[in-house]
Amino acid sequence: MAHVVADRVRETTTTTGTGTYTLAGAVTGFETFGSIGNTNTTYYCCTDGTNFEVGVGTYTSSGTTLARTTILQSSNSDSAVNWSAGTRQIFCTLPAEKSVIEDASNNVAIAGVLTSTGLTIGSAAITEAELEILDGANVTTTELNLLDGSAKSTASITLDNADALIVIDGTTTKQIPVSDIKTYLTSAGYVTDDPTALAIALG
Repeated sequence: MAHVVADRVRETTTTTGTGTYTLAGAVTGFETFGSIGNTNTTYYCCTDGTNFEVGVGTYTSSGTTLARTTILQSSNSDSAVNWSAGTRQIFCTLPAEKSVIEDASNNVAIAGVLTSTGLTIGSAAITEAELEILDGANVTTTELNLLDGSAKSTASITLDNADALIVIDGTTTKQIPVSDIKTYLTSAGYVTDDPTALAIALG
C-alpha cells in the first residue's frame, strides 16, 4: 500500500451516513479514483456545497469505493459527516495541514520523518551510506550534533576492540574498529597499553 496524490481526480457519490463512499463515476473532464491504485491511500475532499469532509481515504477497485480511513477536517466538528440523501462531489486534494510550506523566514519545519534518496547541503552531496557511517544503521539528531560539538560530552568511556571510530580515508569517511587503531599503534612502534598512545596516534 502506498500513499498517492493524483491531479484532476473527481467523482460523484450518493453514499449516505458515515460509512465507506461508493464512487459513482468521474465528473466530465476529470478522472476516476482508479488513478490512485487499488488499496492505496490518498487525500480527499467530499462536499455537497454546504457540508464538507477532508481526510485520508483508502481506495478499493472492487466496487470502486473509498474508505474514510482518517478524518482531518470537516463541517461536523472534524468528525465524519453523516450524509443525507443527495449527490455530492468527491475529489483528490492536498490538505493545508499536510502541505510543506516555507514560513516568512524561508524555513521549513517537518514534524514527522523526512525520507529522501539524496541530500545536498550547499554544493556537498551527502549519501545515505555516508550518514550511516555514524552507527551503521540510523542517524539521530544527537549523533549529528556530536560532529559539530554542539552536544559534546566530556564523560569518559572505556573502549574495547568492538568499538568503532570515524576516520577520513583519503576522501572517504569510514568507520573502523578500535582493533585497527591498535594494529596501527603496534606497527608504528607505540606500546598499545600506553594510555597516551591513542591520543598521539590520532593527533
